[in-house]
Amino acid sequence: MLERLRERITPTDIVMWMIGGSLLVMIIWGSAATLLAGLYTPRHWLDFVIFGLAQGSVYALIAMGYTMVYGVLRMINFAHSEVFMSGPYTAYYVAAAFYRSGLLESHPVLCLLAIFMVSMFISSMIAFLLEKIAYRPLRNAPRLIPLITAIGASFFLQYVFRGLYGSGFQAYPVVKMLEGHWTFIGIRILRFQAVVIVAAALLLAALYSFIQMTRVGKAIRAVSEDKEAAYLMGIDVDKMISTTFIIGGMAAGAAGAFYGIMFKQVHFFMGFIPGIKAFTAAVLGGIGNIPGAMLGGIFLGLIESVGPSLFLDGLGIVAPYQLKDAIAFTMLVLVLIFRPTGILGERLAVKKA
Repeated sequence: MLERLRERITPTDIVMWMIGGSLLVMIIWGSAATLLAGLYTPRHWLDFVIFGLAQGSVYALIAMGYTMVYGVLRMINFAHSEVFMSGPYTAYYVAAAFYRSGLLESHPVLCLLAIFMVSMFISSMIAFLLEKIAYRPLRNAPRLIPLITAIGASFFLQYVFRGLYGSGFQAYPVVKMLEGHWTFIGIRILRFQAVVIVAAALLLAALYSFIQMTRVGKAIRAVSEDKEAAYLMGIDVDKMISTTFIIGGMAAGAAGAFYGIMFKQVHFFMGFIPGIKAFTAAVLGGIGNIPGAMLGGIFLGLIESVGPSLFLDGLGIVAPYQLKDAIAFTMLVLVLIFRPTGILGERLAVKKA
């Protein structure tokens, strides 16, 4: 038994577990110091959690595109961050037109729906064209080539939208209906956060139900499992792959509209950081696993919101929120050390692996 253990555990494994253990000790130590010092009230922690849920919902929607494309093509679509950017950036001009005309104030619900529809349509069309033009000709190429193409497509889309819309920041108009807060069972929540959390949860549930229960969803899962067998069974493989990109684009467009509502600004480079975070969320949850992407996004949003104050304030670190990105990627390292496949990691067959 000891010989088998020695064969399974390498020096690299020991080093990685030591790193993971050290990080865990620091996290526990910092958390205990913060809680014992009583630096924050329960109201503060609740605000952190609510903001984390809203931010995590955005990450989860973006992560859906990464995980669905990986599940079908076994490739990482690094241009997905620009798919996320394209929708809300274009929808900004629709929102600005509604604001100038007074429609946003008189008919806010209809205007918000129109803004969301425009954002989702543009993002889904960009994703569709990306697959059709950039990825489909490379379907049978070595995996490194589509990966490099995705990076090139990302830069191309960034500078196309910079040329179309300019390089400055654009401020999303304020929707008065979403200003202020609501109180629910004694919990005060900002209106825009409540809308983002509820709407994102409904979209994620609808998307999961679509993939699990509809004929198109089953066909997509069949293509993900085995393209050749799906083709022999009469499934249009190219159509299902395009549909996967469109669905991922729609989710990214909705996430972009939520992002505009939350942070109230858009620019041509806005997709980079949320895209990296969403990819991190997909890996955390288990790349290729749809519930994993949802869970990973929520988990990452909560860690980013709660983590800096919980882990670092008790250690006397000044301005801990500036280290939220470091905390997010530290949690990724910890998850990958102790569970390399992610929280809900997909069990890959030998052929897929």
